[in-house]
Amino acid sequence: MARSDRPRSHRSRKKRITLALAPVAALAVAVPLMSSAGAATPSEVTADCSADSAKLENCEFVDVQFKANSLGPNERVSPVTQNCGSTTAATSTFNVSTSVTRTIQLENGFTADAGSKLGNSFFEIGLKFNTTEINISRDDKATGLAFSRSDSVQPDSIGFFMWSAKRTDVSGFLRATYKDAQDGQKVFFAPSEGGSTVHVFYPQILKNGTPDGRLWLRNVKCGTPEADGILKSGNSLRAEPGFGEGGGNVADVEIPLTEIPAP
Repeated sequence: MARSDRPRSHRSRKKRITLALAPVAALAVAVPLMSSAGAATPSEVTADCSADSAKLENCEFVDVQFKANSLGPNERVSPVTQNCGSTTAATSTFNVSTSVTRTIQLENGFTADAGSKLGNSFFEIGLKFNTTEINISRDDKATGLAFSRSDSVQPDSIGFFMWSAKRTDVSGFLRATYKDAQDGQKVFFAPSEGGSTVHVFYPQILKNGTPDGRLWLRNVKCGTPEADGILKSGNSLRAEPGFGEGGGNVADVEIPLTEIPAP
């Protein structure tokens, strides 16, 4: 009887040890899963920085590279004057108006408020690139360009003014510091540390206070697809070709910025 009792006791101890280890093994599997789930993704970093989240201790833009005198989008900045069917040129007065402001290019296209942590960082980076040679607009306040001017519209053509702003393109990445550690760390990046896909465009301003850029008078032959597309679009925004890139039906004449009156 004594010998038969011992094996039962031995098997019982093995079961107890196995049952005791099982929850520990399960916990070891769960810990890394929970840990990896707590890390901030680049999209979350972008969203938190955009919203100036209370979870953040700080969010800053880190510049990696820059390019001065980068031309912005091609914009139509005056109403269209028609001289269709005429065999002679016509003089017309054009009211030209546009404005420039600091813009931020991110995956979700947000703009940072000047009072936010990220907005302050953009302003400070702008100070770094503001020089005696190139004066840039560092905040999100608009700088206007508005004047009237008389010019000739070619025979059987429509005429209007085009504009492309000069700007300093600074590219880099976002660095967010969280108040509480996630996945054992507090600092995360978007899209990655050392990346250069976040762009901040700082408009360049002339000494007289007007925006710097390229201004040109564009004439387009009536009855062509180019002219029809412009007339049908009215005042709505549409993509326009750059200076000298409109093709055989389009004639561009650049206007020196020295002829633009100061505000």
